[in-house]
This record gives sequence, C-alpha cells and structure tokens, in this order.
Amino acid sequence: MKIVCYGLLGVWRMSDTATEKVKTPKHKVIVIFPARNEEKTVGACVIAAKQSKYNPEILVVDGHSTDKTVEEAKKAGADVILTEKRLHPGKGLAMKTGLEEAFRRKADIIVFIDSDIENLSPEWVDKLVDCIEVEGYDMCRGAYFREPQDAPVTKLVAKRLLSIFFPEIAHLDQPLTGEVAAKTQVWKTVYDTNLPDGWGIDVAILIEAAMTGFRIKETYLGFKHHRSFRAYSEDVGKLWKMSEQVAATILQKAKKYERIDNVDCVPT
Repeated sequence: MKIVCYGLLGVWRMSDTATEKVKTPKHKVIVIFPARNEEKTVGACVIAAKQSKYNPEILVVDGHSTDKTVEEAKKAGADVILTEKRLHPGKGLAMKTGLEEAFRRKADIIVFIDSDIENLSPEWVDKLVDCIEVEGYDMCRGAYFREPQDAPVTKLVAKRLLSIFFPEIAHLDQPLTGEVAAKTQVWKTVYDTNLPDGWGIDVAILIEAAMTGFRIKETYLGFKHHRSFRAYSEDVGKLWKMSEQVAATILQKAKKYERIDNVDCVPT
C-alpha cells in the first residue's frame, strides 16, 4: 500500500479578510452559480456575489429549470447560459459548462458557489478569493457550521472513503463543498481529467487537484443555511443517488491512482 502525503496540503486556518473595496483587482474573477429550479434564492445569491470587493462577473449555468430561475438570475444582473442537454443530477455538467465559458472569457480566478444558499454574503466571495489573491494558494474551499443532521453524504460516505484511499485529504472538513475558488490553471488541469457529469464532480475536483500537487486551503465562512437541507432533513434516503455517485467517483479515483488495495487494510 502506497500512501503519498503532501505537507502543505489542506491547511485550515481562519482567514482575515479585508473589507475595503478593491478598486482595480489584479485579476479577473468570475463567480459561477450552477442552478436548477432555484428561483427562491438565486437572485439574492447573485446580488450578494456582485457586491464582493473583487467586482466579479457573475455567471449562472441553468440546468433547464422549470421555474423562474433564469428570469430571477437575469433580473439580479447575472449572465445566464444553459447546459447543452437536460440531465439530472447534472451538477457536474453545469460546472463544466461554466468552466468552458469562464475560460472563453479569460478569467484568472474562477469561483463556484451553490445557488440554494439563503445567507450568502459578499464576504464569502472575498474570503475565497483572498486565499488565492493574497495568500497565494492554488485552490480555496469553503468550510462552515451546519445543522447536526446536515451533510450525511459527507460524513458517512465521502470522509470515510477518503480516509481509506486518500488519507492526505481526509482531514478536510467539507470535501463536497460547493464553494470553491481556484486559479484558472488549476481548473484547466482538473477539467482535462474527464470530470463526472453528476454529483461526483466536487470530490473529483478535490482529489485531482490534490494528486496534482496544488496547494489547497479550507477557509471558514460561517454558518450555512441552504434550502436543499430541508428537502432531505427528515429522510436522508432521498440522497441515495448522490451517495452512489460520490462513492463511485472516489473508488474510480482510487483505481486510477493504484490505491484500491488500501481497502485490505480496513478492519472489518
């Protein structure tokens, strides 16, 4: 069994974010919101992100919503594009579509944020970008307090499997976070690894960035309130597809990096 450790990987510490407006940002920042039927929150999310001191461009990638997601996003000031095909779950497809557009627009730093957040503030964007722009990390990932019953897939699937196959990143608090910022070169590198179209994309991005040797940090964003939690708070069985895709993604990466035999070391 071969385990590779990265000494600087995933250092988690509080981020001191300056609140003053950046008059002329050194780098072009694009914030991307993957969205599907998020009419109740996407507008407020866009408005909050637009108020970041980094003056980001805002892009909403819509997965063929059947509600007013597109209208609310445009009203709030976002540019909206559609995924080429209807796919559910299709978060990975939406993120890849967003990356392609951000590459075309020559972004220097690309930030992903979930579009169902009810308490998003401009400081979330500031902290994520500060980690790269000021502190020099390659990727910054959001961490936060959540309801005790929240994030069952993270707690019971992702973190457990990562501890077996990728222990150097198993300490990260939120391996499935939807709030991630990285340099464009990082995104281009992971984009070329055949990322999943569904729920597996978040952990795939983390694993590929780590195995490439990029410097990764988690930064604390506060408490996360998001609408999707209420949809499964009383029945986590609704998350079966997410659990399946996340688990399969980690196992596929373990095969790719010749770590699948690590499972033999787990007491049963």
